[in-house]
Amino acid sequence: MRATAIAPSNIAFIKYWGNLDQELRLPYNASLSMTLDACTTTTTVAFEAGLEGDVVDVDGRALDATGTARVTAQLDRVRALSGIAQHARVTSANAFPMGTGIASSASAFAALTLAATRAAGLDLAERELSALARCGSGSAARSVPGGFVLWHAAPTHEGSFAESLAPPEHWDLRDIVAVVSRAHKAVGSTSGHELATTSPFFAPRLFGLHARLDAVRNAVLARDLAALGPLVEAEALELHAVAMTSQPPLRYWAPATIALLDCVVRWRADGLPAYFTLDAGPNVHLLCEGAHADELERLVRALPEVVDAYHNRPSVGAHPVAAP
Repeated sequence: MRATAIAPSNIAFIKYWGNLDQELRLPYNASLSMTLDACTTTTTVAFEAGLEGDVVDVDGRALDATGTARVTAQLDRVRALSGIAQHARVTSANAFPMGTGIASSASAFAALTLAATRAAGLDLAERELSALARCGSGSAARSVPGGFVLWHAAPTHEGSFAESLAPPEHWDLRDIVAVVSRAHKAVGSTSGHELATTSPFFAPRLFGLHARLDAVRNAVLARDLAALGPLVEAEALELHAVAMTSQPPLRYWAPATIALLDCVVRWRADGLPAYFTLDAGPNVHLLCEGAHADELERLVRALPEVVDAYHNRPSVGAHPVAAP
């Protein structure tokens, strides 16, 4: 009754912000992402007799009460499906800083869900596993499949799942994550989703997303960075405009974030085909094709604002591994 799984984080080209259903984390809009091979979470779940409650360790430290309650809620969903009554010992390790806008909850809950279901004796289809992972963290739905991933919006649990639009080898697209802060963000994405509808720009954003999603999907399928890049940048800025105008406003950027965005625009004007996007945090994702990745990473690491960088290729999705 023990299993280990690895799951990738992901970067959304069309983002998820706002829940139609908070408990089930059903999104208002469909989204599209790329899984990230260098930003992963490895999680072991062991159901054990004699535990008085779930015990959760993340990166060598006991998880706080709020985080443990969120893990327990997901384990309860697995226990309800499997009939197992035992509590679990959960050990998780991240290959990148959590809580900084690199979608650590996506990889964490995808890995947790796969490890827990396997430890409980369940072998769920990818679609079912994606929907179940979504209940722990919405974007975890996108970390179950691999490559370039489409997460469907639907008003039901069964209908809102993610699936691969194209496999990892479809396109040698790279994501260089420029880390300007390792500090855990003060307001998590869960709270941001709850506040999203208070922004006057939330409804206008939704109104235009269907057409933008189609354009992004076509650009990914055509491997057309010149078409994809401006769409992704506009979408990122639009999402942060919603966050900044929510009540109360959420400001995820740092001064170094703005400096990075200015650098990308300047590098592109100088002939380097690179584009930016951001999740809910200060760190910046820079997109380019493989032929320009080493140059882009060199430029990023040379910036005084950047404390670390992660060079990602498209990844396989969540998968089980031998337990340590």
